[in-house]
Amino acid sequence: MRRSYPPIAEHGLIGDLQTCALVSSDGVLDWFCAPRFDSPSVFAALLDDERGGHFSVTADAPDVTTRQLYLADTAVLITRFLTPGGVGEVVDFMPVDAPRTPTTRHRIVRFLRTVRGTVRFTAECRPRFDYGRAAHRLTLDGATARFDAPGTGAHLHALGPLPLEADGEDVRATVTLNAGEHAGLVLTFGGIGPDAGEAPPTMAGAWQEFTAVCRFWHGWLARCTYRGRWQQTVNRSAITLKLLTYAPTGAPIAAATMALPEQEGGERNWDYRYTWVRDASLSVRAMRDIGFTEEAEAFREWLGHRVHAGRAPNGEPLQIMYRVDGDPYLTEEVLGHLRGWRGSAPVRAGNGAADQLQLDIYGEAVHGLAQTGRAGRVIGHDAWQGFAALVDWLCENWDRPDEGIWETRGGRQDFTYSRLMCWVALDRAIRQATALGRPADLARWTAARDAVYRQVMERGWSHDRRAFVQHYGSTVLDASLLLMPLVGFVTPEDPRWLATLDAIDAELVADSLVHRYDPAASPDGLRGREGTFSFCSFLYVHALAGAGRVEQARYAFDKMLTYANHVGLFAEEIGPTGEQLGNFPQAFTHLALITAALALDEALDAARARRIREDGPA
Repeated sequence: MRRSYPPIAEHGLIGDLQTCALVSSDGVLDWFCAPRFDSPSVFAALLDDERGGHFSVTADAPDVTTRQLYLADTAVLITRFLTPGGVGEVVDFMPVDAPRTPTTRHRIVRFLRTVRGTVRFTAECRPRFDYGRAAHRLTLDGATARFDAPGTGAHLHALGPLPLEADGEDVRATVTLNAGEHAGLVLTFGGIGPDAGEAPPTMAGAWQEFTAVCRFWHGWLARCTYRGRWQQTVNRSAITLKLLTYAPTGAPIAAATMALPEQEGGERNWDYRYTWVRDASLSVRAMRDIGFTEEAEAFREWLGHRVHAGRAPNGEPLQIMYRVDGDPYLTEEVLGHLRGWRGSAPVRAGNGAADQLQLDIYGEAVHGLAQTGRAGRVIGHDAWQGFAALVDWLCENWDRPDEGIWETRGGRQDFTYSRLMCWVALDRAIRQATALGRPADLARWTAARDAVYRQVMERGWSHDRRAFVQHYGSTVLDASLLLMPLVGFVTPEDPRWLATLDAIDAELVADSLVHRYDPAASPDGLRGREGTFSFCSFLYVHALAGAGRVEQARYAFDKMLTYANHVGLFAEEIGPTGEQLGNFPQAFTHLALITAALALDEALDAARARRIREDGPA
């Protein structure tokens, strides 16, 4: 039986590296946008159970227990139904065909099979195009259903003994399968059929695609160089980051969804289906650190195009976020006809924060470019000229109030984190110019870098709080500053840093879970509260490991992993009762998990080596 508004965490993710879908743990596909991540939805029951649309395959029996899992080291999702009469499974995946070539054609394959006893399955396909705003017309022809909407459409093909029946303009199907029997459904968005010059899918062809997609993910993951203590956890995070990357351009998105709230019933509901310069730079850096250099290079090229495109619509050299193809226009609109997840309105599409000034992005961008490991080969003269011009601009513009990393809508401030990352941009640019022997105004860059450093130490440090603070003149703490030692601004043993870490631990940490800041102490222009921020919780692990607090770091990391969902995925936040909140799954969280695992492995290995030197082998 289909549930209305299942918990955010009760989902697995499938995708084809150009778009993706969420499947709930009871077999309901309730989120899918096409032809790209940032396109209008086809299924969005996650945001409105009545108007959003869904594609469900469930077991028709009383007292059904479900289990959901991934096939190891793949993005193939299995939903298992344990019924009084038998055990059935739905196997979901999206074929990965020529992922670097943009296409409007995307397929979702759903295999139904009974592995023990007898199971009766019920399927429903109820698309709602354009966020539920566009009506469609059904044409049913035997095993094929065609859904036509203005300017778009989809086809559903039944494979095996699965008769389709019209239900208004939608489709239903029921089938009883005995042990060893199977059927299938293939939903194709975009061109297929006689008009596209392509034959409908077959059961044999679908199984071949299943084999091919497993082979693809196994081959891709074989490039991973991580061999630490949390192999499967890191593997799942890497696959998730890959699923959230638009392969034709190499641009990672922040999350698969939009408008999932940071508080049930609250207004903090944003669209995260875009490429943030910050999040993407950190994501590809994490991927590069575990061996995925091709992903780092692809994003470097995408970011280079943004740098050399000239001023963004907001007048700055870079915008904080773009569409996956580099389009800077992300007009925010409220979809008032959608109720929102469990009534959490408004439902927003687009993102009005795109034109905010967030100076920290220059640090993440420059640091990301400098860390690709192959910059000397790829930065030619013209590219370097654009890069140097960006740094020259920053020398003149770093000392400005901005909206800060958290995109608050409460006005601009002199955020310490923004200044920190301006220092990173200037420092890495100096190193890059020196290493490559490229022309640059090094005296000017160095003077600006040192001025930023002095200002942060003088104005970002609060003698009253004995800590670095969120913005100048305040006493508010901010977990983004956990990055200070990680980017080399301070050493992990610096007394000022250790005092800041202690202050964060005392005020923002609750049993290893970290709040990014206290909205009550630093109003952000929005109503409601928020949970702990999972990205910051993993940053905290990294900072503890660097400070030599290895046992505390391992406890915090292991504790944080217990908040992952049943298939190892994380949303943006953890709520007050342990539930996952916000858009899902979130790249920020998974990249921080990877970097925390790397840092903790290194710290644990170093601690073990010290014990062996001091005490001898066990």
